[in-house]
Amino acid sequence: MGIKSTSKSIMSAAGVPIIGGYHGEDQSDTRLKEEAGKIGYPVMLKAVRGGGGKGMRIVPTVSDFDEALASARREALKSFDDDVMLVEKFVENPRHVEVQVFGDKHGNYVYLFERDCSVQRRHQKIIEEAPAPDLPEEVRREIGEAAVRAAKAVNYVGAGTVEFIMDPNHKFYFMEMNTRLQVEHPVTEMVTSTDLVEWQLQVASGAKLPMNQDAIKLRGHSFEARIYAEDPTNNFLPGAGPLWHLEPPVADANTRIETGVREGDEVSTFYDPMIAKLVVWSHDRQSALDKLRQHLEDYHIVGVKTNINFLSTLASHKEFQAGEVHTEFIPLHNDSLFPTSKKLSPQVLCQAALALILNEQQEAVKLASIDTDPFSPFGCGSGVRINEYLCRQIHLNDGDNQVKINVTYKANGSYDMEVDGESFEVFGKLKVTGRVSIMEHTINGQRQAVKVALYNNAVHVFAQAGGVEIGLPTPEYLEDSSSGSMGDRAPMQGDITHVYVQPGAAVEKGDPLLAMESMKMEYIIKAPRKGIIKDILVAKGDNIQKNAALVAYQKDEK
Repeated sequence: MGIKSTSKSIMSAAGVPIIGGYHGEDQSDTRLKEEAGKIGYPVMLKAVRGGGGKGMRIVPTVSDFDEALASARREALKSFDDDVMLVEKFVENPRHVEVQVFGDKHGNYVYLFERDCSVQRRHQKIIEEAPAPDLPEEVRREIGEAAVRAAKAVNYVGAGTVEFIMDPNHKFYFMEMNTRLQVEHPVTEMVTSTDLVEWQLQVASGAKLPMNQDAIKLRGHSFEARIYAEDPTNNFLPGAGPLWHLEPPVADANTRIETGVREGDEVSTFYDPMIAKLVVWSHDRQSALDKLRQHLEDYHIVGVKTNINFLSTLASHKEFQAGEVHTEFIPLHNDSLFPTSKKLSPQVLCQAALALILNEQQEAVKLASIDTDPFSPFGCGSGVRINEYLCRQIHLNDGDNQVKINVTYKANGSYDMEVDGESFEVFGKLKVTGRVSIMEHTINGQRQAVKVALYNNAVHVFAQAGGVEIGLPTPEYLEDSSSGSMGDRAPMQGDITHVYVQPGAAVEKGDPLLAMESMKMEYIIKAPRKGIIKDILVAKGDNIQKNAALVAYQKDEK
């Protein structure tokens, strides 16, 4: 069942619905392209030994085929040491519904209902739920029984997941079978009150399945959100770096935090960038969704960019709340999931400025404790002046915009802050608790407590509505004069797998420049603008660091 082409033939013989396509032995590029034309575009290319979205490409038109096939083959060879592909008709806007099955050595089989894993990026799941929303009971039974037929067809023993795609009319088609427990199996455990790992051990020891089909009942609703080190605003580009601060929400009987990392660990480029799985359960879908959103707001990470805020936005989307999910959900709702950047509120900017001021004062106290001169002005950070108030400006980055905050130190220890012509009276104190601090403060009389952290030239503020990162401008004398104007830079650490252009080549915006592999996935680096390539600064096989220069443009072409 690990080879997609073989498994589809077995499923067809067992009466499990499949999608038509080419699964043949002739793997020449020409033959695959011919078969794609017969099937009709759009088509899907899949590595026969693939999984996790690796070696998979959607091909919208014939003009996209050659590049997509070459990229899929490279990625499949790198991931599975096998670049054999199959070609299938691409079902547009389908749902991805999978069924948990179990078999024992005594010929007993059951299904533990379905999971909906439709919301994906790069063909990889990021949020799953059980049971699938808006699924008629008749279809639930039919897809479960089809999954059992699939398991029986190969005399399967143990836990397996039979994956289907489902069209808007609830017609479903076999996609593949994963012969193991899936990442998302906890949602099934939550809604069936089972321990599937324990089942695995019992079945492996020769015991019968702990329950028969009639005894397995659905109970409530469960979600799993995958917490990734990635930048959703940059096409979900995976990231790497230290987990400088890591504080998950509190786990309980209905909340699971499944992770293999802790604060201080490093997210490496050599493995999948998943940090944790956040799993919640409640009595119905809406209350489970509310719990998921609350726990996402309570999940605090500093050190790498994560998808936490994106998951919170996704879980709050009206179509997602209505259960209108499919595999093209993110592209279809791109504008509402990634709205034009809104300005940070003046209150948040005041919080960041106050955190900087209070941190300066604490550093001054530390300096005074080791200074032999008790009257040194460098050991005082209160800003006290005789006959006048200290006034200063604090500059912060609100996205691409720099914001100037005028701060006046008052004799009573408070501060007057002016942001875009609006005035605020601010007062607060900082309590250090490890790598983050609790900042109790008032802004125009409104009391609040937030967590703040200063890391990597940025202020991180965590409040009830989630976390924000406010950058600090880089002084001009520290800026790299070569950045931006001479060439394009690597968005992450990885290996160069292909070079598409040569020096002297004329490129248009969006033309492929290089391919690089990181975290077991291949990414195409495209030209951000029109120009003439002056030089290629890397070669195939090079391992390059994040922000390394890749190509140089001629200076007169910008």
